[in-house]
Amino acid sequence: MTAWIDELITEVTTAVRERSDERVAEMFERCFADTLHSTMTPMPDGTVFMLTGDIPAMWLRDSSAQLAPYLHFAADHPELAELLVAVNRRQLDAIALDPYANAFNAEPNGHGHRDDRTDASPWVWERKYEIDSLCYPLQLAHDIWLATGRRDHLDARYRSAVVAAMELWQVEQHHEERSPYRFERFDAPLSDTLVRDGLGPETAWTGLSWSGFRPSDDAGRYGYNVPGNLFAAVTLAGVESIAADVLDDEALAAEAGALRRELETAIDAHGVVTTDQYGDVYAYEVDGFGNALLLDDANVPSLLSLPFLGWCAPDDARYLATRRFLLSEDDPSYFVGSAARGIGSPHTPHDHIWPIALSIEGLTSQDEQDRARLLDTLLRTDAGTGVMHESFHKDDPDTFTRPWFSWANAMFCEFVLDVVGLRTHVRRPVPRGD
Repeated sequence: MTAWIDELITEVTTAVRERSDERVAEMFERCFADTLHSTMTPMPDGTVFMLTGDIPAMWLRDSSAQLAPYLHFAADHPELAELLVAVNRRQLDAIALDPYANAFNAEPNGHGHRDDRTDASPWVWERKYEIDSLCYPLQLAHDIWLATGRRDHLDARYRSAVVAAMELWQVEQHHEERSPYRFERFDAPLSDTLVRDGLGPETAWTGLSWSGFRPSDDAGRYGYNVPGNLFAAVTLAGVESIAADVLDDEALAAEAGALRRELETAIDAHGVVTTDQYGDVYAYEVDGFGNALLLDDANVPSLLSLPFLGWCAPDDARYLATRRFLLSEDDPSYFVGSAARGIGSPHTPHDHIWPIALSIEGLTSQDEQDRARLLDTLLRTDAGTGVMHESFHKDDPDTFTRPWFSWANAMFCEFVLDVVGLRTHVRRPVPRGD
């Protein structure tokens, strides 16, 4: 497997080098190679177990996002396409094991967080339920199909994962009455556990689907994560297409479409807040009682990432209003320093900016000068390591968290490929409603 990987790295890096300067090409090559060489383990069943970095577990979210820059080359490289499918099959199997879990072990060895009060099996590293954990593998399956034309991964395994995800999302539309999920972690920060004996913050019915934790793995303040629900709606549009065009399953397509429309309607009704300065903007979290949290989090799905996810075009009026708020100091997670300015996360220390957010800001920007500034910022803030970190201090990039974070490397690569014109697989927003 190593020979074709090295050939691919050389091929893509050469193309980047021809369209950029050496500084960009060198960092791109390190980040592009890191995921392929360091994160993947072939398993006896033909699937691939994938690390996110310095934690020995496979996150459904991260293992999908890490593959984004490779989708653009999979159509011309069958070995690469096979690798993406092998990762995706393992993700779909994981959903069948436990759709409420966010991270899994390579085998049922009981590693990970064993003292949490929740119904976790030995396969599960962590059982923090996040709506995006189900979105990512289903969206990856759809992306592989669109990018390569392959259909063999869209089989009974895929259908079972779709059914499990949709059933869970429908249950969690009625979290207070129907949810079996509970999660408590003891002797830990409040961001690591759910209130009300593990049930989470109280919610009223809205049509949105509840999520206990954010994409950061932090507990939400309110129970409905808006970018997560937006991503679920996008994911369901992909399910509709596959059910109709590949599986020939009209009933599944109809059910996915109905749930998608419910989420879209609920987002418009409950996920938007009118502000004096910015007009109508998307909230980050709501609870159905009228409470809303206005901020963003660097982890994707984020509000900043909505065009990247395929929810809307980058010139969508409501998105632009939201973006103006997010990239201002009115956003509590936006930090301005002497080294950089950008969005961070409550998951990391105050005043820390995330390279993932800088890459997403660049990927969703329509201003070429701004994109050049963001690329330069990413190159300048690696603390001399040649790779991306989880976060760095706005005044001192040598102060950073997580020396190895493959998801951040992948988003940097995705941004570079976009800048140099090699990013061919771009999600386009689908029409809403019927």
